Formats: sequence, C-alpha cells, structure tokens
Amino acid sequence: MTDTILSRCEAKGLRLTDQRRVIASVLEDAHDHPDVEELHARANKRDPRISLATVYRTVKLFEESGILERLEFGDGRARYETADRAHHDHLIDMETGKVIEFVDPEIEALQEKIAKRLGYELKGHRLELFGIKKS
Repeated sequence: MTDTILSRCEAKGLRLTDQRRVIASVLEDAHDHPDVEELHARANKRDPRISLATVYRTVKLFEESGILERLEFGDGRARYETADRAHHDHLIDMETGKVIEFVDPEIEALQEKIAKRLGYELKGHRLELFGIKKS
C-alpha cells in the first residue's frame, strides 16, 4: 500500500474530524477484515467518545469515496478492507469465520482462459472459497 487512508481522504477532500482520524487509523492498523462493531470496539479503546453511529457514518463515507471496500462473506456481517490493496482472493473458514487471503497464479490464469474462451477480456473478479479445516 503506497498511501495511508488518511492521505487518500485528504486527496479526496474529505473533512477529517478527530474521530474520523481515529477510525482511519484503526482501519489502517487492521490486519483482518473487521465489521463495524469490531471497528467501533477498537476505536472506542482509543477514544471512548466515538459512538457506533459515528463509525457507521464514517465507514459509509469511506466506502462511497472509494477508500474502503465492503466484503460480504455470507455471515450477515459486512466487513471492510482498504480498496487500494493488491488483488487477492479469500478463503473463509466456516467454523471459525477466519478469513485467509491468498493469491494463486494458476487460478488467475484459469480465469483469464475462461473469459477469453467465452469471448471476454477479464477486467476483474472476486473469488471467495468457503471451507472447513481438515482434521
């Protein structure tokens, strides 16, 4: 990632309150795919005045501005990651909810091959695998 969430907010002309700065910092530090409630808990540790409503509004603003990407993994919770990250796919552990990021050149090549065979130029994709860990 070349810039920070804060620098992208500034580049888009978003007004950055102290609370939005805290939420942006929490998102920047996240190494997982937090939902709004997780973001609120983390932000609230840094500034107890941050309400859940403020986190919802900020996440919506960041998503609409193209700074965050909303992810749906079928568990009823919208999760978030920065929108400028390098391409990757997700494997979701159905028992624990853990999300594993991966890139596989064979999958990428196969998707290109399928698109070409069907007469398309592939411009992007999203792959989510769901599984249960083998014992």
